[in-house]
Amino acid sequence: MFGVGVGVRVGGFTASSGGGFDPDAQAFFDRVTTAGGTLSETEKTATNQLVLDMKSAGIWSSMKAVYPMVGASAAACAQNLKSSSFTGTFSSGWTFASTGVTPNGTSAYMSTGFVVNTEQASANNFSLGVYSGTIGSSAGTKCSLGAYNGSIETVITIRFNGNIAYLVIGETTYNDGFTNNDTHGFYVANRNTTNMSQAWKNGVKIVDIANTPGGKQTNQLYLGAENGPTTPISYDDKRNQFAFMSDGLSDANQSNLYTAVQAFQTTLSRQV
Repeated sequence: MFGVGVGVRVGGFTASSGGGFDPDAQAFFDRVTTAGGTLSETEKTATNQLVLDMKSAGIWSSMKAVYPMVGASAAACAQNLKSSSFTGTFSSGWTFASTGVTPNGTSAYMSTGFVVNTEQASANNFSLGVYSGTIGSSAGTKCSLGAYNGSIETVITIRFNGNIAYLVIGETTYNDGFTNNDTHGFYVANRNTTNMSQAWKNGVKIVDIANTPGGKQTNQLYLGAENGPTTPISYDDKRNQFAFMSDGLSDANQSNLYTAVQAFQTTLSRQV
């Protein structure tokens, strides 16, 4: 007999309801279980659709690490959706919930094992981002994802001494910040062409500026803090609901990624 597949339109992309989960989503679920974590059926459905949406939009192949922050435990949230590489390691000081993961702002961070210098052929071909679910403290520098090796900096800093955001990749000096009064939302730093830096919020390009990267980051990226030359710095205190690292993304990719991630958050009833 011949099977009949039904197309379902979710988040702007078409997914098949032919039964079962996408193999990449299932592999992620298996990694969560092996690590000792558990996922609800809603979390599995949302994550599976996220994978399908990214594949449909042509984004999946560019991804290197994707942390959907589901499962309400360190074991589950440390897993990389894209592959078994770059499994996170959480320090103490985190709160895990169905709404995401929240660092304490003083000592918490997650090491990703991702080093731009090792994983990317060029500093002009990289993208990273976080989905922030809360408004954290306005005092001081709060780095949601990043690293600084003493000269080169790659960071998602959406709360810098008040209401300035800096989303930069491989820079030694930068003046491309933007006013950001509401820290909720999906933030992405992107380089996909020679000597051009972009900052995106909620699928909209906020900054598009010509500048030259100082080089590729040589120390691994931390989530919830910045990996300084010798110790974590700039601890964050905002809830993280999604994070990723990938090759540089086109404008269309950025728009489609936001649509997919926002649909994912909406299914989990934690969209902002």
